[in-house]
Amino acid sequence: MKYLSTRGHTDRKRFCEILLEGLAPDGGLYMPESYPQVSDATLTRWRDVYHRQGYAELAFEILSLYIDDIPAADLRALCEKTYTAAVYGTGEIVPLRHVEDGLWIEALSNGPTLAFKDMAMQLLGNLFEYELARRGEELNILGATSGDTGSAAEYAMRGKKGVRVFMTSPFGRMSPFQQAQMFSLMDANIYNIAVKGVFDDCQDMVKAVSNDLEFKRKYKIGTVNSINWARLLAQVVYYFAGYIQATESNAQKVSFSVPSGNFGNVCAGHVARMMGLPIEKLVVATNENDVLDEFFRTGVYRVRGTADTHETSSPSMDISKASNFERFVFDLLGRDGDRVKALFGDALNTAGRFDLSADPAFAQAASRYGFVSGKSTHAHRLETIRDTWKRHEIMIDTHTADGLKVALEHRTPGVPMIVLETALPIKFAATIVEALGREPERPAKFEGIEALPKRVIVMEADVAAIKALIARECAY
Repeated sequence: MKYLSTRGHTDRKRFCEILLEGLAPDGGLYMPESYPQVSDATLTRWRDVYHRQGYAELAFEILSLYIDDIPAADLRALCEKTYTAAVYGTGEIVPLRHVEDGLWIEALSNGPTLAFKDMAMQLLGNLFEYELARRGEELNILGATSGDTGSAAEYAMRGKKGVRVFMTSPFGRMSPFQQAQMFSLMDANIYNIAVKGVFDDCQDMVKAVSNDLEFKRKYKIGTVNSINWARLLAQVVYYFAGYIQATESNAQKVSFSVPSGNFGNVCAGHVARMMGLPIEKLVVATNENDVLDEFFRTGVYRVRGTADTHETSSPSMDISKASNFERFVFDLLGRDGDRVKALFGDALNTAGRFDLSADPAFAQAASRYGFVSGKSTHAHRLETIRDTWKRHEIMIDTHTADGLKVALEHRTPGVPMIVLETALPIKFAATIVEALGREPERPAKFEGIEALPKRVIVMEADVAAIKALIARECAY
């Protein structure tokens, strides 16, 4: 299996090369040259694998199709090390929770940081440690988080040999619980950097450093954001696991509703669908920062500036420049790297937008690729949280509420709708209290976390400053 850039660079690389690299040399994102096709017989066999041997073995089966430069025995061991009941609190790893007839929530927040990001990040940490040991190298991870990616990455990488983590986040824009999860870590290889700005400023800093190829090579910069193909690939697995649990035969289709900010989670669903998983709809659910909903409704992709990026009660989706969206547009436009480069490298940088409404390919976003979308506001979140608790005694977090609200607008009779859970409610307790008048349950290990000492560096959105910090710390 070889990987190519969405922007047409001539290089073709293997999995372990792009694992440690992040962005391609031309600023594009890595994609497989082609999607492995899953036959009916293979999907039937995977049903048996999941039910008899569990999630880790299913993960091995799927990852093996994309990773052929790690020996099979080693890859299986990495999957078995990652997906355990000890880490996720249940042997099912991603159990489906029945809401009502034809409607399910897939529990993805059983990991160490109580968010779906753990599903991929725990594997990524083990992959990094394995490959770095094999090479005898070190890696400096530079990331940006709107909330959950940061803590998931830091908990996955803390204490890992040969790895440092420099994690940027928007100053004051995460929930108190999210901040405490990250800033209370005292591990010497973890650096928290609060940037005076919004998530997109953090993301722009990461991309700017990654695009400085000389600096990137000198300081061995890698990424754990969902621009890293390995992380997105790990997320493909739970689409298959959800489908297997919700159906009895391969003749059935399902739909998935996915709370969406950076487009990584739902892009994994796109990959699963391209492999042949019988998905009818991929429902993109946004909050008030509705750049993705606007595109799927109108064909116009229009990024917002800092001043126009709303601070909401589902803060992990307060994103107006969806990095992984480039991967889908690459497929939508027939994998035309030059055109993707013109859109994402030129049009966005100069005009801050591009318009595909008149392109015949735009109609295929829904008809061929199954994408539909919708938007949820704070009022919708409160009502959805209240209604789900009142009718089903199920407490959901704010982002999952966005997904559920939009899912209900796109249900098809006879087709199970699976809402991907984003996080446990405790991560956004203030809004839960506003909606329900009660505090959500808090796992014992996180009691008093907000009162712990904090270790964080505050800086302006300054690329030179983040480079200087990395250079200084790597000198020790």
